[in-house]
Amino acid sequence: MELGTQRILHQNVTAHPTAEWTLQQFREALPNDHPYRFVIRDSIFSKDLDRGVKAMGVRVLRTPVRAPKANAVCERVGRSLRRECLDFLIPVTERYLKMTIEEWRIHYNRGRPHSSLGPGVPESKRDRIPASGHRYMLPAGYGIAKTSVLGGLHGEYRRVKEAA
Repeated sequence: MELGTQRILHQNVTAHPTAEWTLQQFREALPNDHPYRFVIRDSIFSKDLDRGVKAMGVRVLRTPVRAPKANAVCERVGRSLRRECLDFLIPVTERYLKMTIEEWRIHYNRGRPHSSLGPGVPESKRDRIPASGHRYMLPAGYGIAKTSVLGGLHGEYRRVKEAA
């Protein structure tokens, strides 16, 4: 996750995370020309993982053991994932779980409002819509459209120009 934009860069699922598996996830999340300088991670993995991440040109900052507030942003994302998505399903297969989390990640990045962003979304595709005279009124000629997410568990709302 990018701390500044609150955008989730990459996610994956495994029943048995190892240092090798985690290093591969970093390779997939950080392309060769990435702008990132730091990675904050839990201290449960080996020094080999740190060396592999450092070889990608990133400095590793490890959180203290048993200190969830040291990485509060990622702890919050995990709690949001569980509360908004995983508490409502029984993942039968790993493939189903991956697909569900990927759909939630897209919703998190593109449709779910984040209060820390003003409220806004990390990957905003905001069109220029004329301002109305009041904060809670739609401009003339505009309506609201809804897109269901996660089988109707959530909804994304946007302003659309009404047909004439």
